Amino acid sequence: MRIQKSSPNSAAAAATELKQGNVIIIPTDTIYGFSGLIGKTAESIARIKGRAENKPFIALIAEPADIYYYTDIKIPERILNLWPAPLTLIVPLKGQGTQAFRCPADNWLRSVIAASEDAVYSTSVNRSGMPPLTDIEAICREFEDSVSLIVDDGNLEGLPSTLVDLTSGTPCVLRQGAVVID
Repeated sequence: MRIQKSSPNSAAAAATELKQGNVIIIPTDTIYGFSGLIGKTAESIARIKGRAENKPFIALIAEPADIYYYTDIKIPERILNLWPAPLTLIVPLKGQGTQAFRCPADNWLRSVIAASEDAVYSTSVNRSGMPPLTDIEAICREFEDSVSLIVDDGNLEGLPSTLVDLTSGTPCVLRQGAVVID
């Protein structure tokens, strides 16, 4: 199914699909992303992309403070206060492991995440090893049979998010993207 982002029920439709455990394609504050609930859809997303299952996905959160549901690390305020933005932070998880999180700048997307009641995986819409698709018609042709919903916001060609590793306690910029951190 395809729905326009501008449709009054688009956010509710996207959240419903996510809560049902489905993989969808939605516009983010950078480019289109395959999305599904964290912890429930990684295998399905990896299969659609043709990507190794052990390669992690970014998790999107609705509000900056939501990161503390997942980590105990104290994030420097100068970094945390940049959110919401196309800024991805890699943090140690409570328990073990690490996860990359982003609180996107798009209010529509944050409303979808909030209504989903959990963090949402996001990864570029493409086959593994290929460049991200930015043309909505190409996305639909390639993936409409692989996902339950595509939210159409026209063609998107945003800059990638800035990627900052906080696992050592000291911020380390791994990729300078849309948000400049010096």
